[in-house]
Amino acid sequence: MVLFKRKPVQYVSRPLVENEEQEVWMIQQTGEIFIDYEQYLSRMDFYKQHKFICRITGHSGLSFFEALKSELAGAQEVEEAFPEALKGPVLRRVQFQTISRIDTLVDLIYEEFKGDYYPGEAVTVHVVTGERLTGVVRDKSRFGSKVLPGGNVQPPFSRYFVSLDNRPTEEAVVDDAHITRDRKIFTKQVLRSFIKKTVTRESWTGAPWLVKHEVAVLYHIDIRVPPHLRYESKAAERRYNQAQRRNGPEFFDMVGSFPGAPGRLPELKPATKSHKSKAHQSQIKSKQQPFLNPAPVQMGPPLPNQSNLPLFLPPQSSHPPPYTYTFQAQIPGPPPQEGPNTFNNFHNTTFAFPQLAPLPQPPPPPPPIKYPIEDLQVEPRNAPPRPPLKYFSQDTPLDSGKSKKTGGNGIKMKSVGPLLETWDTLNVYCEIFKLDSFTFDDFVEALQFSSEDVDCQLFVETHCAVLKILVNSEADGGKVNVQLPEMEAEDDGEETGEEATPEPEPTPEPEIKPKGRATRSSLAKAEAEAAEAARLQAEANPEPEDETAKILHRAADMQLEIGWIDRLRKRDFRNGGWQSIIVGLLYQLSKGPCAQGKYDPLLEHLAPLNMEPNPETARQQYAKLDVNLRITILQVLCILTAETKSVRGYMEECSEQMTGFRKEKIQFQRDRKALMEEVRALVEERKALTLANPPVADAPEEKPANGDIKMPDVEEEVQDSDEIIDTCDDTPQQVHSLRRGMDRANERKRKREAEQEKKEKAEAEAKFPKQSKQLTKLLKDIQKKLEHIKDTEEEIAILDNDLREADCPRTRVLGKDRFWNRYYWFERNGMPYSGLPSSSTAEAGYANGRIWVQGPDEIERTGYIDMKPEWQEEYLAKFGITVPKRKELEEGPTGVFNAYQWGYYDDPESVDDLIKWLDPRGFNEFKFSKELKLYRDRIVRNMERRKEYLNPAEDKSVDSTNKRMSTRKKDQHVDHTAHRCLAWQNGMAMEELGHLHSEQPRARKPPKKAAPPPPPVEEERHTRSEAKGKKEKSIGRQGTRYNF
Repeated sequence: MVLFKRKPVQYVSRPLVENEEQEVWMIQQTGEIFIDYEQYLSRMDFYKQHKFICRITGHSGLSFFEALKSELAGAQEVEEAFPEALKGPVLRRVQFQTISRIDTLVDLIYEEFKGDYYPGEAVTVHVVTGERLTGVVRDKSRFGSKVLPGGNVQPPFSRYFVSLDNRPTEEAVVDDAHITRDRKIFTKQVLRSFIKKTVTRESWTGAPWLVKHEVAVLYHIDIRVPPHLRYESKAAERRYNQAQRRNGPEFFDMVGSFPGAPGRLPELKPATKSHKSKAHQSQIKSKQQPFLNPAPVQMGPPLPNQSNLPLFLPPQSSHPPPYTYTFQAQIPGPPPQEGPNTFNNFHNTTFAFPQLAPLPQPPPPPPPIKYPIEDLQVEPRNAPPRPPLKYFSQDTPLDSGKSKKTGGNGIKMKSVGPLLETWDTLNVYCEIFKLDSFTFDDFVEALQFSSEDVDCQLFVETHCAVLKILVNSEADGGKVNVQLPEMEAEDDGEETGEEATPEPEPTPEPEIKPKGRATRSSLAKAEAEAAEAARLQAEANPEPEDETAKILHRAADMQLEIGWIDRLRKRDFRNGGWQSIIVGLLYQLSKGPCAQGKYDPLLEHLAPLNMEPNPETARQQYAKLDVNLRITILQVLCILTAETKSVRGYMEECSEQMTGFRKEKIQFQRDRKALMEEVRALVEERKALTLANPPVADAPEEKPANGDIKMPDVEEEVQDSDEIIDTCDDTPQQVHSLRRGMDRANERKRKREAEQEKKEKAEAEAKFPKQSKQLTKLLKDIQKKLEHIKDTEEEIAILDNDLREADCPRTRVLGKDRFWNRYYWFERNGMPYSGLPSSSTAEAGYANGRIWVQGPDEIERTGYIDMKPEWQEEYLAKFGITVPKRKELEEGPTGVFNAYQWGYYDDPESVDDLIKWLDPRGFNEFKFSKELKLYRDRIVRNMERRKEYLNPAEDKSVDSTNKRMSTRKKDQHVDHTAHRCLAWQNGMAMEELGHLHSEQPRARKPPKKAAPPPPPVEEERHTRSEAKGKKEKSIGRQGTRYNF
């Protein structure tokens, strides 16, 4: 039976079909019939949900029909696999069992039947000769236990008569110890599946397991449920137990002691607890006291109009007789009738007092909040605001409504995101581009650098390296690796327009004169409209002026001599070549359907109308290009490279490497766990040996062989004198009297510490002067295991770093705060912490050196911050402040408000203040705080190295200047100290290609090797390739290098 929510699916009962011609719908698998099509569709939708469970296999998440098919197949397998001889005995044992869990039931049956065998079962017997023979159990004899004369009990045993296979005339008689069955036939899994198939159980507590009716008839099993296992008996017993717990055992003992007790038990109600004060309770008692005073007994006849008399009369004597009262439980019945003798039997009257109304229970306290919760649902704290942000752009979010600033770096806020994206792409995939890594500050300076006399190698190499990925060289086939808009139709149209322009003069036919710069579609349209030739000819005169107004640049004319693809295939980057290639690429991209004038501002500047369309113009104009436009061009180029097979193949290779690193890391973790278990066992063994062989008391100290005798008093005196020298170094007399006295004192102190360490080590070894060799060997084994554990942990740390560097497909966010601002630390993944160690600027010791803060995107801003008015009112009622006001209050005067705005932190103090500002009670900031604390030391170290790199000391600046002057190849009147970006050199291209990207490949003798790069900066955790040179890994940071 298929299960739904752990209960068998109940089929719909068949409806009454009065007319045989009535249309019905039937589900073949279940046999259900429906007379309403909507009910049929609803039932089919229910069966198609993936919420059903196969009862035999236990597989969940199936549709009803899949579960039914699996159940039928599983039932067939169980029917064939389970031994036929065991079916009857197992089912008889399971019948009427009240064990609720099937796992416990399976364990019980398995333990009982795994050593018991039944006639007809195939077994293996061990005969006297030692042979193992197969056969079938023919008969079985069971002998009970026997009590021996000594009081011992002999356990029961069995004898089996087994007919041997291939020996029809022989039989074996064996006991329990010499008979077995195949292990694969009777297992817990097979037994569980068999029980699930043949047995059912209702869902109420205490329900017995019942063999299905058709199976019970087949194996002659009684299906009559005993009375004490039926639901009615269980329910009655449960009600009886509840009544006992509710009334208590004392009441039933008390009722039996009263003679003549009524047949119906009285209704007893516990007294309600009062939380009122004692004064209030005494006041209540005084108010209730008149009801307890007895009425006087009237001896004579009743007075007339007795109802007008006062209810209570003063007592006749000053000493009223004592009264006794008997209070009984209130027995329901008719109220007593008033009459003349109502108060005569006052002392035996039963009083019923109304119970006091209980005080209203206070509302239960709200359940404790289980943190973390949604960040904005955390109650605001009285804490300092977030540390102020710094802005990299010239315009900031604080400048809205103010006059624009002059000066600065010229970078706009909208260009900060593309700038970071471009720098991260070039550094993460530097092995694809064959570029040395470079710092963010050098990259920004290179983009701002502008000179017609000097080329910045960093600026030129980045453009040329990215362009070479888009199109292969002629030697490699010249294949274009990206999809570009088609230009063939446009080129044909232009040629047609050029040829058709002079033709209208000799031939006045209007149909061959297209409209300005015609395309094929415009020519077809002109031919179709031949009847309107006169009007078209009249309107054609002003067309050249309009067309001239539409032409914004001369990018197309710049590609007439040689196309940008052919120039790129030839790697013609010199003398404005790569600038001309970029112009042609942008012009072709502008013809795409999604361009929408995006590239026109770039082309207007690079190929203006008032200059000649040649590479020299492109070179000059690119040198004058605004830094924001330069960022846009590089971003477009980097986005195109993401479509190439080179980058995608690199991603796949890194993914495969990460899989291998994870497997290797898991193996090291298993080894570490095993080593720790071994160390734990060795430590326990050492404790046992230490207790068994306690250390012998220290022998009397002997005089050392060299004749030295320890004199504690003298040593203490010398130590005191040294301390006086150390602490009184500011006294003029002592400094004057002891020339270099501090150095000698420190030297003596170091010698003293070394001697003291040796003595302590000798004393530690002397504590076990007679320890056994076994204990000594054990200590050495423990030390070796600990060293192996340390080596394993180092390997795991190296693999973690390899995983971090190979994680290149996307930039990992460091975390989000309560206002959904994103925080990025770009060194977190995809690159070494300080860039490639072989880079020409590796001495900088950092890559980016900042924590960047990006504002929330549009969906997050509208959903969490600028919410609907009714939601803002609800938030205001709960916390007393709206979300925008809270953002302004807790973030302070600086902030970012959308995804196009960026800020940053670049000092350690801001990082520490940011950690204090985060509230780990929220989901976002809990994760962010954890990540920030994990990388805090690395982040702070890179920030400090960045400050040292940007503000070098005088001696460093002099050395670096001299070094640059000595290696200068040509006379350039440029101040290298003012432009750090000019010191960058593309050593990776020189090493692998033999030339820079901007240079033509050299066909003559191989070039000389480039100058060796400065020694790599030492890091705390090396990559696996650096840490294990013995493996001869000739790969880069993450894998094999690409050759294009």
